[in-house]
Amino acid sequence: MPVLTDTLTRIGDLSVPAAPVSLGGLPDAELLIAQRQLGEVQRRLSALAASVAGEIAHRSRRDLGAAGLAATQGLRSAEDLIAKVTGGSRRDAHTLVKAAELLPTAPRGDAAPPVPEWRQVIGAAVADATISVEAAGIIRTRLGAAADRADGTVVADAARTLIAAAPGMKLEDLAARASVVRDELDLAGIPAREDELRAKRFLRFTKQLDGMTRVTGLLDQESAAIVVPILDAATSPRRGGPRFVDPTAAQRAEGLMRDERTTDQLTLDVFVELIRNGSRVDDGVLLGDRKPVVRVLVTKNDLENPIRDADGNRIGAAFFEGQTDAVSIGTAERFICAGGAIPIQFDADGRVLNLGREQRLFSEKQRVAMAARDGGCLMCGAPPSWCEAHHIDHWDEHAGLTDIDDGVLVCRFCHLNLHNQKWRIRRDGAEYYLERPDAFGLLRRIPLPSRSPAVERLRQSA
Repeated sequence: MPVLTDTLTRIGDLSVPAAPVSLGGLPDAELLIAQRQLGEVQRRLSALAASVAGEIAHRSRRDLGAAGLAATQGLRSAEDLIAKVTGGSRRDAHTLVKAAELLPTAPRGDAAPPVPEWRQVIGAAVADATISVEAAGIIRTRLGAAADRADGTVVADAARTLIAAAPGMKLEDLAARASVVRDELDLAGIPAREDELRAKRFLRFTKQLDGMTRVTGLLDQESAAIVVPILDAATSPRRGGPRFVDPTAAQRAEGLMRDERTTDQLTLDVFVELIRNGSRVDDGVLLGDRKPVVRVLVTKNDLENPIRDADGNRIGAAFFEGQTDAVSIGTAERFICAGGAIPIQFDADGRVLNLGREQRLFSEKQRVAMAARDGGCLMCGAPPSWCEAHHIDHWDEHAGLTDIDDGVLVCRFCHLNLHNQKWRIRRDGAEYYLERPDAFGLLRRIPLPSRSPAVERLRQSA
């Protein structure tokens, strides 16, 4: 790979003009290697950028007043100065400054308190380019929310676990994983964190000069669990949602695909139509006694846990389907009180007890159970509302059974890949694996762990 190697060796030489590199002739395997190498270089550059940003922040600290570096440049803060010098955003500059605080080389005064071990672990991982500054920020903020109430050694071990997993994960997946680890470290803090997120919720309409109205807002877990699946269902064919066997549903899906509106425009129109329809009916008629399908997942042990904190909150964790951050047991109890509960029995290995029927398609009850077990697409993590039920032993080719153990949730894209690429998902007890050839044609087994935080909670608390 001489073209890329030469480029990487020259990339730090600012006397050499930057020039595009033609990669059209690179084989697929080498192209992926090139991307991994660039990721390594980016992490190294980010670590160095964080060090420089940290020194700029140190020289711009408030106690220096007008003599601070940022002030002498006519700017209010180090973040403003870094953003101006780099041509980046203030948010990126803030990320660098916060990462710099973790680094072993970070400047610290004599009176500064000792750095906790877990923060040192994260800083060392940034310094040696094991993780990016963005990944470090995620781990720091998640573990920081629990560090004050958890044993320092346990928190440091949790940081090492997340750092080890980070290189093979997208930032979104790392954030979800870090949230689960945080909640395990500090179960008692879940109600407070839930209240904190709920307090941030808002919806704002701002009239613009061009006649449009801008909508901005934030949804807490409970609000998102109600709103997002409804809009997802309305736009599912556009978002890679499940294919449809029912002729009526298939016809509707085809109509949506031909619709000239963008997916975002369609989402807005569906939202407006729901509001319009709701305003036309008498109180209690729109939904009556039936609420939108919102599933809250909680283990029996947590639901019956007699231990409560000082405020009377039951210790434990529950999860809205499709949401990764935990909610309190009190929230789960409220939903169960309003809508009842559907018990789904798991065995000691985390397998749903067989509810199979001798028919081609999985039943709705089976899909509910698979959603609780898998937490979404086992391959890419798409939410359950986007997923189809896949026979791991294909119905036609392998005479597969329509049993829960032999079915998994995968999104439409991954489902098509499984069939078109002749890949297989296999089961070993309660664990599932993707079997696919690597770049050299060798068959590899890739673990497909459950993405359901409730199942992970079940296994850890068993």
